[in-house]
Amino acid sequence: MSLFGTDGIRGQVNIHPMTPETVVKVGMAAAKVLKKDHGKNMVVIGKDTRISGYIIESALTAGICSMGMNVLLVGPIPTPGVAFLTRAMRLDAGVVISASHNPYEDNGIKFFGSDGFKLPDEVEEEIEHLVSVDDSFTERPFGKAVGKAYRLDDAAGRYIEFIKSTIPRGSNLEGLKVVVDCANGAAYKVTPKVLSELGAEVITINDNPDGININAGCGSTDLKQLKETVLEVGAHVGIAHDGDADRTMLVDEKGKEVDGDMILALWAVELKKQDRLVDNTVVVTVMTNLGIEHYLKRKNIRLVRTPVGDRYVVEEMKRNGYILGGEQSGHIIFFEYNTTGDGPVTALQMLYLLKKKDRPLSELVSDIYLYPQILTNVKVKNRKIIEKEEVRRRIQEAENELNGNGRILVRPSGTEPKVRVMVEGLDREKIESIAEDIATVIKDLDVR
Repeated sequence: MSLFGTDGIRGQVNIHPMTPETVVKVGMAAAKVLKKDHGKNMVVIGKDTRISGYIIESALTAGICSMGMNVLLVGPIPTPGVAFLTRAMRLDAGVVISASHNPYEDNGIKFFGSDGFKLPDEVEEEIEHLVSVDDSFTERPFGKAVGKAYRLDDAAGRYIEFIKSTIPRGSNLEGLKVVVDCANGAAYKVTPKVLSELGAEVITINDNPDGININAGCGSTDLKQLKETVLEVGAHVGIAHDGDADRTMLVDEKGKEVDGDMILALWAVELKKQDRLVDNTVVVTVMTNLGIEHYLKRKNIRLVRTPVGDRYVVEEMKRNGYILGGEQSGHIIFFEYNTTGDGPVTALQMLYLLKKKDRPLSELVSDIYLYPQILTNVKVKNRKIIEKEEVRRRIQEAENELNGNGRILVRPSGTEPKVRVMVEGLDREKIESIAEDIATVIKDLDVR
């Protein structure tokens, strides 16, 4: 069974692969692959707020130290904070224990290399191979050659200062009233502190993690409470992260959603004005709304699409030197600042832009028209069901119905046992019907 998906290893805790036994072997394999004959041989491990984080953290630490590498434990911190610390402290690797936006029963493991980027596929494959071979760890260090575990108490403080450094010195957020939905996750201290230290009036919600309330009816995947709170307190903007805070979604002062697509569009235009947007290009995924493509085309900005997954966006950005990219879901990558989607940095950049423009967020996005888009998740036993002839035929029929005025994307989830159906078009009733039809075909085939 494959360990690594599009975003590391992920699954329900105490079910393979997220069992302590397997995680110990993952730690051992990672240490064996990454260990050098010189230097610190240090891996930083951060996590989100899930109750199972203690289990996975202990198992990983045991595996890594048993093979002679050292561990630096930083506790709850956003995923991009681990990427930053890995680079800034010149460590050999970074590990995040998180299942991102998934419910608390799940957990996962993401690896970053010494450069702060996610490990290349070939390195993940090497780790996976070692885990699967019974005699991979017959040679182990003994005595003083085993690794040690340390704790870094000021990790969040270092990350907070880095975030603040991404806007010009002397800038502040005074006069802005902001609601922050922390999703009871990894950014529950970081983002509110950054914004309040820069002068914003900050109202926080879902900032009391108890190990099981992460992402529960809150955060970037459920904006209902954020919208209500923004309207109730008269805030200028609402900010929502997911559990590991590599995503940011916004709500404007009228309670309307501003997603990752729109954030990217606003910043693409701003960077172009500053003559900083490399090749006048922004990198997005196949999920990005056609309306964004049309908006950017009017601004003479080119849009490059990749498969779904921030790792594919990052790969395209690295390959061609682009500095801005991301996903509709709120993964925004500012390559000038970090190597991965960074929710707190995105939040600060957007508030800085709001203050600079001195206009409501609703006005800034008022000329961006988004095509109606339906997203449906279909639980399946076999994600390859979409390769069946019946599914392909129904998709082709639906594309003929749209007659060029829309798009259909049916893909397997890279992290869950689901097939994701996206239909986009000018007529909402029509695309709702098409999405329902395709989902029904998939469900019927899956139970046969």
